[in-house]
Amino acid sequence: MKVEEKKVVSITYELKQDGNDGEVLETVTMENPLTVILGIGNLLPAFEDKLLGLSEGDNFNFTLSAEEAYGGYNDNAVISVPKETFVVDGKLQEEMLYEGNAVPMMDEQGNKLTGVITSVKDDHVVMDFNHPLAGIDLFFKGEVVGVRDATPSELEHGHVH
Repeated sequence: MKVEEKKVVSITYELKQDGNDGEVLETVTMENPLTVILGIGNLLPAFEDKLLGLSEGDNFNFTLSAEEAYGGYNDNAVISVPKETFVVDGKLQEEMLYEGNAVPMMDEQGNKLTGVITSVKDDHVVMDFNHPLAGIDLFFKGEVVGVRDATPSELEHGHVH
């Protein structure tokens, strides 16, 4: 069976930054393969395109440019947030204010997003709201380990059962 939209696809892979010789960012093994319904928005569209037409047992290796993956790094997504933002019940939540902490936030429209604290100043916190993989070319090497039809229930709920 070939990989097509609306099929359940299981893959293993190694994800590296900036080509086959780059740093390993993620490894997905046979013990816990990535299993998704293709074509319903669970994966990057360019990633899905590279899998289309493959069959169980086929190997793959490809690079997604930063633009195909999570976009370029946006300097405007690094902002200063007043420390008052981190006051809860009249108390500054100092335990959460450290470099590298990923903090769930909400914008003015109520959209959830995550910012990573890059520095803590006297009166503000500098946060980076870029995706952690923004600006990075991604190299994938892996194998299709399963392809099957999605059940009506899986298609209705949008995830594999």
